[in-house]
Amino acid sequence: MPGPSPIIGLGQFAAPATSGGPAAAHELTAIVNIGDDAWIHGLRICPDLDTCMYTLGGGIDPERGWGHRDETWHAKEELAAYGVQPDWFGLGDRDLATHLVRSQMLRAGYPLSQVTTALCDRWSPGATLLPASDDRCETHVVVTEPDSGDRKAIHFQEWWVRYRARIPTHSFAFIGSDTAVAGPGVVAVITDADVVVLAPSNPVVSVGAILAIGGIRGALRSTSAPVIGYSPIVAGKPLRGMADECLRVIGVPTTAEAVGLHYGARSATGLLDVWMVDESDHADVPGV
Repeated sequence: MPGPSPIIGLGQFAAPATSGGPAAAHELTAIVNIGDDAWIHGLRICPDLDTCMYTLGGGIDPERGWGHRDETWHAKEELAAYGVQPDWFGLGDRDLATHLVRSQMLRAGYPLSQVTTALCDRWSPGATLLPASDDRCETHVVVTEPDSGDRKAIHFQEWWVRYRARIPTHSFAFIGSDTAVAGPGVVAVITDADVVVLAPSNPVVSVGAILAIGGIRGALRSTSAPVIGYSPIVAGKPLRGMADECLRVIGVPTTAEAVGLHYGARSATGLLDVWMVDESDHADVPGV
């Protein structure tokens, strides 16, 4: 039997699950970023895990590309009426059920990997979703605060959702990466894979946050499977999100060539065996 095919950093680029066709001859495992995770209104929010689960399970809002389809926002409106902060992060009524179940299980002592498995039992995503780690490893951003002018670190969600990445930004920090280790099954699925794919997600705060966790970069370096990266940049623009802003902060140009060089080749000290780029960028990647 073919081994599992892990996709590293699958988030907003998941494809909806299909049914009715022949059984797949392979297994797909997604190793998912946890750097965006946060406690908000007393609930543990895992945006990338939920986006994968909803998308592959057929529950994603197709217009927004995140959150639950047919969503309503009564709880958000009531929280705003009470003046509860943060008011810049909205939780939909249907989405709240996912966060309530997750938070109750975490408080009962279950690790995130087991919680994710339980949530996926409802959605049947057709792939195994593995959090990159059961440990805390959150992305924080060092910025200049617009009102005070002070330099401070804020959670990635505040930078991304509240400020839309449009404030002076100096660096990213993966809080907890010094002690976090790869979650159950993560290293094994990379080691035993037929092929490993780095998804065209944000190379800094999605794939980069995963690579910051202990054991994952080493597994990619040592696996016998080919490691194939897909460029998130096409003709100098990110496919989605604000990857260009993140790349600018770390001094990497927003080009397919530069991101490929950022990951590096396994034949040297990097991660990639193959770097897939859009046809429009073929002539611009002589250095890869």
